[in-house]
Amino acid sequence: MKYLIVATFALGLVASSAAVADEQTVTLAVKNMDCVACPHIVKSSLQSVPGVKAVSVSFEKKTAVVTFDDAIADVRALTAATTNAGYPSLPKS
Repeated sequence: MKYLIVATFALGLVASSAAVADEQTVTLAVKNMDCVACPHIVKSSLQSVPGVKAVSVSFEKKTAVVTFDDAIADVRALTAATTNAGYPSLPKS
């Protein structure tokens, strides 16, 4: 019985660690967004990056706000995705 309790506790710790993935949010300054179709392309490129949870692109502000799991993705992967789609980006300070 003692082993069952310890095993259940350990499983709970592992499950809670996985459920509390570190999410990061970054705002990217995106270049070359010159038409109303551009934000759709930028959004699609960012959504294709594994670990991306949410993307919001503003044509007016020329920005993309991306929420991602930092255990899977990083800012470098996000900027590479937009650059490869023809829209170079950098983290906005």
